Amino acid sequence: MHYRLSFSIIIVALIVSACSGVPTKSQQPQQPLPLPAKKPERPAGPLPESAKPKYNLTGYPVSTQQGYIDGCETAKRTSWAFKDLNRYDKDDQYRMGWDDGFAICQMKK
Repeated sequence: MHYRLSFSIIIVALIVSACSGVPTKSQQPQQPLPLPAKKPERPAGPLPESAKPKYNLTGYPVSTQQGYIDGCETAKRTSWAFKDLNRYDKDDQYRMGWDDGFAICQMKK
């Protein structure tokens, strides 16, 4: 009889402790909302070599390569998304690269 009473007390203690160990939504501490991420500003013109995303565009003119990278990064919505509007309007190679990069990378999403 003594073992049944001890066993019952242990079972009740485990059940009570298990229920009290899980905080409810109202008991959980309020965490501050995260601040919205600020998109980094990218200077106009070509990227510095150390930060430039890597693409194998050998054989294409430099303007086409830069346009492709800018267009592809814009399609992927990365922090390097950029469209040099002045260059896009005046430089046919940059425009072709930007359009191709945007179209190809948008299909890969």
